[in-house]
Parts: sequence; structure tokens; C-alpha cells
Amino acid sequence: MSRIRIPVPYRTAPEGGAVRASALDRATSIPESRYRCHGCHPVHGLLRLWTSGGGRDILDLNIETRRPLSRSAAVFPEERRPAVSYLIFDIEAIADGALVSRIRYPGQGLPPEAALAKYRAELLEQNGKDILPVTFMLPISVAVAKIDAEYKLLDLVTLDAPQYRPHVIAKNFWQGWNHYGRPTLVSFNGRGYDLPVLELAAFRYGYSVPAWFNVEARSFEQSRNRYNSDAHLDLYDLMSNFGATRLTGGLNLLANLIGKPGKTGVDGSQVQDMYDSGQVDAVNDYCRCDVLDTYFVFLRSRVLLGKLTLEKEHELVAATRQWLEQQAATVPAYAEYLSHWGDWTPPQTPPVADAANSELG
Repeated sequence: MSRIRIPVPYRTAPEGGAVRASALDRATSIPESRYRCHGCHPVHGLLRLWTSGGGRDILDLNIETRRPLSRSAAVFPEERRPAVSYLIFDIEAIADGALVSRIRYPGQGLPPEAALAKYRAELLEQNGKDILPVTFMLPISVAVAKIDAEYKLLDLVTLDAPQYRPHVIAKNFWQGWNHYGRPTLVSFNGRGYDLPVLELAAFRYGYSVPAWFNVEARSFEQSRNRYNSDAHLDLYDLMSNFGATRLTGGLNLLANLIGKPGKTGVDGSQVQDMYDSGQVDAVNDYCRCDVLDTYFVFLRSRVLLGKLTLEKEHELVAATRQWLEQQAATVPAYAEYLSHWGDWTPPQTPPVADAANSELG
């Protein structure tokens, strides 16, 4: 009887329990070794392999529970695996004026609006920008694109529309991540801004997110490890080599390089004032468009990494444009996005006769 170690789904059995797994299409014993499923923790149970009377190899799992999986994509049958493999997201946030008053100006009795105005003026004088630290921010817009394993856009939603309540937005984000089997999160500078805002919101509102804060896992398997791109792929980190170079122009520049709209009149510095003037729907429309830009940059990054051909990328871009055209009647932000659309064309290939002149000497 051979004994092997492979990942076991986090919900298969309680401490010390036993379950019967699906039959394996193998006729030979498997030597004891370590197996690692893509994006999962390596070892969560001991499994015994034997040949049943019907001649099929069966796994009997005697679970030695250590910790939950970081994702649920382990040994589920194919038909039960979530269709969503990536969640591309972006957030917009506003300042908590009451918190600013208590922390920055204790004992002064400043109303939230006055405290926020004072702090923004100070930041503007000091830094030339009035962007507050993430510690004072509340999410009032989170847009999420659902992407399958073939990088196709399945849907794009804004959370808790049309109320856009910070506590509900944060709860829906973390619950949604769990609901879809903890797919890879994809962002642009999400490690530095978006995720800290959502993490602090979970802390503030008392939400439990153990699979994200899996601090007992090995360092490189922790969801919050900056190099764990199975849990979170930050495109800013990817394109800047984790900050080795300054990616001046950011998402706007990368989107423009591939013919996509980028910023079209609104940017993050305007969100607070837009929200204060009652333009919360416009803020969420802006957030949707940022997610679209992030999606197209994500596709080109897959080409860069050799995971997607340029021809397939063009097919996905064309299909997404068609989807946006179909949705534009109900989501006017898509019509605005399409009005700034540009098609990317590859550079001209030099004639064969000139090929030798273009080679490196």
C-alpha cells in the first residue's frame, strides 16, 4: 500500500475525520512524494491508495488537518470548479471626516467636514496633492470584473449598487472572493492602496477573512505575500519589477499604449468632491472604466508572459468590445468608454530584403 501526499480541499473533513475521494484513472501505485496544486497549500492530509475489487484506484483520506487552503481549486471534480478564475477589481474611496477629526485634531471639536478640509489643505501645501493616507479612507465604489480561465470577461459589476455603503461593499467583496473559490485577485497598485483599504474595512466592521490573513501558512504561500501572484497579481508590481523602476503614467499610460481610453476627464483626485456633491453614480462609472483598462492591460501582460497569443488577445478584445456595445444601453458609462476606444495595431514588419540590416551585429 503506497502512501502519498497531495492537497485536500479545505472542506473535505473535520479534524481527525475520514472521507472517500473520487476514483483515480491510474492502475499503478504512486510513490510517496509531495504534490502541489496550482495556488494551493502543499500538504493538508495523508492519503492511502489501494486497488478496489473493481480494479480502480481509490483514495481514502485520513485527514490530519493543519490549516485551511488558501484557495478551493484543489481536488474538486472539473464540473464543480468555479468558472471564475480571476477577479479584476478597482476601488474608489472617500475620507472618514469624523476619524480625521479624532486622530488629527483631538480635543478641537472640529466637525467632520471642517477637519477634512483642514487636513486636505495641509497635505496640499506639504505635498502638492491632497490625497489622504489609506488609513482614513472608506470604500464607496468597488467594481469587479469576473474572468474565466481562458481570460474571457464574464461580467462586470459594482458592489452594493445603488446604495454604495462602505460596510456592505467591504463585506460583499470578501464574501464574493470566497464564494467564487478564492480566485486570483488582479489589480493595478492594489497592494499599495485598494487592498489595504478593504483590509482595514474588514477590521473596522468585524469581518473574518482567515483565508486572506493566512499568516500561519509558509511565507511564500500567504495570500498577502507580495510575490504570491496566485493570490494577488498586482500589475503595477509586475510592470515596475516590484518597484525597481518608477512606472510614470501608471494605468493611464499602459492603457494608452495599447489603444484603450485610460483617463477621460476624471481621476482619483476628484472622487472626494464628486461624492460630496452627490455624484456617487458617476464615481462608480469611473471605477468601472478603470477596471476595463485594467482588464486590457492584464490581457497584454498575459501576452508578455507567454500565456496568451497576440491573436487570441485580439479575439478577446473584440469579444469584449461587442459585449460593451450590447451593455451600453443599460450602462451609459460603457458608451462613453467606447467613444474613446482605439484599436492597437502591430508595428510594420520590415521587408525580407532588409531583414539582414535589422539584425543585431
